[in-house]
Amino acid sequence: MTDKNTTDSNKGDQAPVEEILTEVTRVPLWDPENDDVLVCRQVRQETHDVKTFVFSAREPRAFRFYPGQFMTFELPVDGMITRCYTISASAARPYRLEITVKRVPGGPGSNWLHDNMLPGKEINVSGPGGEFTADATGEEKLLFISAGSGITPMMSMTRTACDLSEPTDLHFVHAARTPSDLIFRDELALLAAQNPTLKVALTCDSASASHQWTGYTGRLSLPMLSLMSPDFKDRKVFCCGPARFMEGVRHMLEEAGFDMGKYYEESFDFGAETAGTFEEHASVAPEISEQTFRVSFSKTGHVVECSPGMTILSAAKEAGLMPMSSCQRGICGTCKSKLVSGEVDMNHGGGIRQREIDQGKILICCSTPLSDVEVEM
Repeated sequence: MTDKNTTDSNKGDQAPVEEILTEVTRVPLWDPENDDVLVCRQVRQETHDVKTFVFSAREPRAFRFYPGQFMTFELPVDGMITRCYTISASAARPYRLEITVKRVPGGPGSNWLHDNMLPGKEINVSGPGGEFTADATGEEKLLFISAGSGITPMMSMTRTACDLSEPTDLHFVHAARTPSDLIFRDELALLAAQNPTLKVALTCDSASASHQWTGYTGRLSLPMLSLMSPDFKDRKVFCCGPARFMEGVRHMLEEAGFDMGKYYEESFDFGAETAGTFEEHASVAPEISEQTFRVSFSKTGHVVECSPGMTILSAAKEAGLMPMSSCQRGICGTCKSKLVSGEVDMNHGGGIRQREIDQGKILICCSTPLSDVEVEM
């Protein structure tokens, strides 16, 4: 028999219940301005050429991001390159981040991650950033259309909705080359079984008899989409995948009379930067008029002419130069450079930290000169 006085005495030494239950909320938030190192905790093989990399901070941190956003990774390839990868994890599970990466032939970023990223390895990052997001728990009916590794933002949105509550009304259409290329196939089937308002439809360009494939076969078409999502015209559509795939989806929806004001897509490939080289024929300084500013690239000696209101990146490309760039909207950070001298007006979208700006760095894709400038790439 338990002695009541002893029990009461022990209770007096314990922390109040509310302190125990709220202890987890005391984990500091990830601060994009100051936190910049992730540690790999796990690597999962999703398909024959796709891996998921699970990260967390060195010390416990809670990440806040919108499903569909990305992180920018600094990878030690050819000195250093930056690559942006969409977070595939649920935003409702804030203590770890996941990216799901397809190995691309000749792709320096994806190949380096597949060959070198192991549990315990640290990597420098910035973010999160990006504007491609949707709330699948809201009142609007949604249709996600993806192909290949374009599934990652859709997966983050879907996982988040299923973690927070049942998706209101979500149709998820995904296309792949073969059944063996279907990323998250088993998980999507499980989520659909657990959430009656989530409808998943998969199609493969081709399927051999050995795959025992019973789903749709062939490229996504308007008749196929009408079977997968009969009321697609009543939905808001989010699309992500290779550029040619998204172009085909746009044309298909336009042909069907879809209201393109309800269509959203991830409009560029974060991982496909320009070549990052300078053509020799552009090394001669152009004639500079009173209406232009002179932009000098200190490491190469190139000088280009930049009209008022034109970004440094645009001026460089017009002159035949090809600096490293990707989003061209100040989001991904690929074109980050040192402003040696002069003044610019920079309107970025989150691809650079304030401390980097204080150190004299700029994003040339969204920086317009206010004077002659010198830039170190």
